[in-house]
Amino acid sequence: MLEYFHPFVLPFFLGAIILFGICIWKYVRWYKQFDQLQRAIVRKNLFSWRIIPALWEMFREGILHIRISRKNLVLGYMHRSIAFGWFLLIVVGFIETHLTPASSHPFWMAIFYRFFFHEHQTFTGAMLFTNIMDFLLVYVLSGILLAVIKKFYSRILGMKKTTKHVVFDRFAKAALWLIFPLRLLSETLTATIYHNGGFFTQFLGDLIPLWFAETFEMLSWTLYSIALGTFFVSLPFSRYMHIFTELLLIYFRQLGVKDKKERTGYTMYELSACSRCGMCIDNCPLNKELGINTVQSVYFLRNLRYKRNRPYVVDNCLLCARCASDCPVNIDLMAIRQQERNKGKLDTEGNYHYLDNVQPFNAIGGVGYFGGCMSHLTPGITEAMKAIFEAAGQRYWRMDEDRSICCGRPLLQQGYINQAAELRRKVTDLIRKSQISMLVTSCPICYQTFKKDYKLKIPVLHHTEYIARLIQDGKIKVRKDDLKTVYHDPCELGRGCGIYKEPRQILKNATHLVKAKQEKEDSLCCGINLGDTVIDIEQQKVIRDAAVANLLYKKPDLIATACPMCKKAFCNATNLQVKDIAEIVQQNLIKK
Repeated sequence: MLEYFHPFVLPFFLGAIILFGICIWKYVRWYKQFDQLQRAIVRKNLFSWRIIPALWEMFREGILHIRISRKNLVLGYMHRSIAFGWFLLIVVGFIETHLTPASSHPFWMAIFYRFFFHEHQTFTGAMLFTNIMDFLLVYVLSGILLAVIKKFYSRILGMKKTTKHVVFDRFAKAALWLIFPLRLLSETLTATIYHNGGFFTQFLGDLIPLWFAETFEMLSWTLYSIALGTFFVSLPFSRYMHIFTELLLIYFRQLGVKDKKERTGYTMYELSACSRCGMCIDNCPLNKELGINTVQSVYFLRNLRYKRNRPYVVDNCLLCARCASDCPVNIDLMAIRQQERNKGKLDTEGNYHYLDNVQPFNAIGGVGYFGGCMSHLTPGITEAMKAIFEAAGQRYWRMDEDRSICCGRPLLQQGYINQAAELRRKVTDLIRKSQISMLVTSCPICYQTFKKDYKLKIPVLHHTEYIARLIQDGKIKVRKDDLKTVYHDPCELGRGCGIYKEPRQILKNATHLVKAKQEKEDSLCCGINLGDTVIDIEQQKVIRDAAVANLLYKKPDLIATACPMCKKAFCNATNLQVKDIAEIVQQNLIKK
């Protein structure tokens, strides 16, 4: 082994040992902080069929960066060329090393192969490997070049704002950017002396004077090793911790591990899986419409990781999930926000005894209908649902007809976890006593809460899903009018629950549907929501007006939405008709 050792290898060698030592220590510590259920899920699925999609997603997203490529091809190429290119350099390098006849094959030999082997034909096909390694090095360098351009001219790569990094990030980035140019220089100088380079390194080597190469060859290999060692040592404390952590996060997520209402070790994997790419900044309504660009998820996660979060950053978020749809790592950003809003000792018991007096209708086999708090301020929606139920001959019970009953999500959004849980228990008991067979709600906020936070044993549908079923099954019929209608995807219904198809199916049956400029996952938040407790009403209106302008792209006659809060917001911002989908269906019902 000592035959293939040189003192300049030491910085790389020591850096690699420190890197893997720290990473293993962190990962084991975080795993021990998983709660009992999370650990049970990992143990149960560790060797199940789920390992196959987990490994595939790890490769697809951790190495190839497919998700980021769908959002931005140039950024996708940049990330892929560095990650996949470096991965291939390591893999092909180790294959080349082990095909070479040698008394031993220490792991560092592949990293410094050209220094230790000066002959072209050390084995059959050696020249092919030499040229492949040159190609891969050029591939990685093209990504590094784009990263440098992004630093100074980010708009060329389609980004208006990039992340402001901390000192450790900048230090690690400088080391990373030096690794591959120094490797190219080292292999070029060696090629000048021994003529063992590939198509690119030998071409460059032939341009360099021999005396220069002999003078600086050892220095260049030493600097290359130092750059590698420096990057390895700084990696666990910088944003580049995502390189390994992202793979483990994807693995755990595919096994079925999910976030909890309070922080666990799984959250720590998420914090370190953020590459701080900054893709969550540009499309955030706070940045795009208000110029607030210091509170986005990239900064929220960074501050949380370094234990320096401030209430202004934690609470200044609409919870619209626009950043989550852009996140290439698919981190559950909304769940982590809610974890950090946990009011702790301030979260006292609530006063929900009024629910004890609500008498559940004996609706065995019927439908329970939950309008939601905001539906009391937009009564046209609940009246429309009443007409639709009656037209379908559906027996139903409206849970919150006489008084407002909160689903608990506003409390959860503001960090009152215990109060929200107590309220959920009360409402769950009410639903259980009613013996309904299905719950339909008009509010997307309530829908997401009943769907994800309640443990109901009955189907939960948003009214757009329910109406789409009624039309499909022929229980109601609607006529198609001549109005051009644009549909606004509510944040909680669309990005929150993935409901995009059913609202559009209904509107295509009842109107002439036209597209918004940005829709579905890219839909704009109405701005008037309960998530952000920092911005004022005037700032909310600016965000709302941008959403309305987005909907007027095709000059529609009518704005349709499926959220009482969005309807309320838009009604105060335009003279155009604004209706909930239920109201449009009621208006176009064909009476039997």
